[in-house]
Amino acid sequence: MPPNAVASTHEVAERPATVTSRAPTESTDSLFERVAWLYAFCRERLFRDDTNRIISALWQTQRPAFGTRVIELGCGPGFYSRKLARRFPQIAVTGVDRSESQVRSARQRAAAQNVNNCVFERVNALALPSKDASFDVLIASRIFTVLPNHRRAVAEMFRVLRPGGRCFIAEPRHVFWASIPLMAMWLLASVIHSGNGYREPRKATVLKIEAFAELFRKLPWKSVRIWQDGRYQYALCEKS
Repeated sequence: MPPNAVASTHEVAERPATVTSRAPTESTDSLFERVAWLYAFCRERLFRDDTNRIISALWQTQRPAFGTRVIELGCGPGFYSRKLARRFPQIAVTGVDRSESQVRSARQRAAAQNVNNCVFERVNALALPSKDASFDVLIASRIFTVLPNHRRAVAEMFRVLRPGGRCFIAEPRHVFWASIPLMAMWLLASVIHSGNGYREPRKATVLKIEAFAELFRKLPWKSVRIWQDGRYQYALCEKS
């Protein structure tokens, strides 16, 4: 068990799954549209790379089965979607993000790397258009820092996972460090654009470990494991 683990609770290639895009109905005046390249730079160059942690947590020493369907919520420029798809050509990965610019960037990067077993769609993580039990694995990183409704997001995660499916969630622990990308994007946007009505907050939302754990324990998962490692906290859940 990882260091600083919080006690577990309940006894802890096909084409990518089709996701019918549902464009957000709210204003698209978003930092992730206006200064998309800055967030992509942060994701690619500055944020922690949890690829090995994801693989170790989800598949241990085994390789994922042929046709395993993976979805990444809030994929941004497709960092994890592309890395997992390249590492495991037998899986099908779908990355979703509410930002059109981020999805376009993810598609361009995948095409440049000749990664053919992942697709990217513009979708709101709070209202996934996927059918129930569509995916074997779900991953998300830093998604709660800007989402307005955490419980709804977790409910959607639970819904789209098949029975026996698992999710891996990574979230920062400290407001200051988590807010640096947002603060930089706000500053740059204010310099190069006249508008200031962006939908993102100026400061990231960071959950205390008990509040983070409680989000997952509200649903009937088969197992929930929560732990901390440095500036991040993690959840690994399996659906009954």
